[in-house]
Amino acid sequence: MKLMKTTLIPLLTLFTLTAEAHVTAQEQTEQHDHDHGQNEQLAKDKHDGHEADEENGHGQAHDAHDAHDGHGQADGHGEESEGSEVSLSGQQIKLAGIEVENAKSAIMDYQLYAPGEVKANGYTSYLVSPRVDSVVLRRHVGLGDHVEQGQPLVTLFSETVAEAQAGFRVASSEWQRIQKLGKKSVGDKRYISGQSAYNAALGRLQAYGLSKEAIASLAKSSQPLGEYTLSAISDGAILSDDFQQGQRVESGESLMVVADEHTLWVEARLAPNTQLDLPVGTVAKVKVGDNYFTAKVTQEAHTIDLITRTRIVRLEVANDNHLLHSGMFADVYFSLKSRKPVVAVPETALMRSRDGDWVVFIEDEPKSFLMQEVVLGRSFNNVSGQWREIKGVASGSRIVTKGAFFIASQLAKGGFDPHNH
Repeated sequence: MKLMKTTLIPLLTLFTLTAEAHVTAQEQTEQHDHDHGQNEQLAKDKHDGHEADEENGHGQAHDAHDAHDGHGQADGHGEESEGSEVSLSGQQIKLAGIEVENAKSAIMDYQLYAPGEVKANGYTSYLVSPRVDSVVLRRHVGLGDHVEQGQPLVTLFSETVAEAQAGFRVASSEWQRIQKLGKKSVGDKRYISGQSAYNAALGRLQAYGLSKEAIASLAKSSQPLGEYTLSAISDGAILSDDFQQGQRVESGESLMVVADEHTLWVEARLAPNTQLDLPVGTVAKVKVGDNYFTAKVTQEAHTIDLITRTRIVRLEVANDNHLLHSGMFADVYFSLKSRKPVVAVPETALMRSRDGDWVVFIEDEPKSFLMQEVVLGRSFNNVSGQWREIKGVASGSRIVTKGAFFIASQLAKGGFDPHNH
């Protein structure tokens, strides 16, 4: 028992010392946290006071700047957000190539683009087709050949034509004999009957498409009946010849298309809701490949194409050098004028703001440029480039037409400064 008491006393003492040490460490930690919190509060109060002083200083400077420049609603530009104005040095303006022009309200000359297609002139082209059921015996020209008026195109055979030719020979022979005898000898009735029969037989052959030379050759007994040749009725080029020798064709069936390519059509297709006044004679430029041609409006359709849903405007173009051919695609540019004066700027003057709106930069003071939001109108394409109608800028304002991108980049760089400087 004595030994056990002696052992417990040191253990109790050790536990007491450990507990006291733990309390002392906890108190030191709490004291440290308290002191650290006081230090942070003092630092925050000091920082807030500094920011308050700084805001007062900047606010006074900003008010002074506004008072000096007179920006705001009074200057005619409307309310502008902070950081919408940029000042540049003379060297920056020169290096960036910045150019400023006065915005003027004026009538704009512009071009309207429309896709088009070259087509044969329907008024100078024609179909070569038999007027009675026939069989193709011989062709005399091929696809792409240029033919002259009266030149043989194709020779056909027809039973109907053979009967008409035989009837013409009889009527022609009778009429010649009556003419030799004279009207007094044969009497009025026979004279008129013979003349009428001849004219009817002649008209039938002409209706079948026989030429005067072919009809005159029927007087020769050696001329085979039933054969007849279709000839070119005008100069032109063979655009199609979809047939074969020996083929039987019905009356009215197309054998060839012959077109005079000295003048061709160009059909331009516009959007159906395009509100344009294109009277006959309106001049347009037609581009085919690398070549340009001058064309004039001849017709304007009053209906919408049911397949392409476009409005067709027909133009006539001279093809003296035979550089154009039916089926070619073309670019058509109509030369027009705006009906009323508008304020327009080059496309290079337009920029996007950070919120996505279209803006221009106005020279507010020398070397100082103010961003102004605008509303876009019509697009004008003329010899000097792409122009765009704008609304929201008064006529006479000095607008940056070149170098606007540099000003916008400088404005964007200023937006990263916490004070928008």
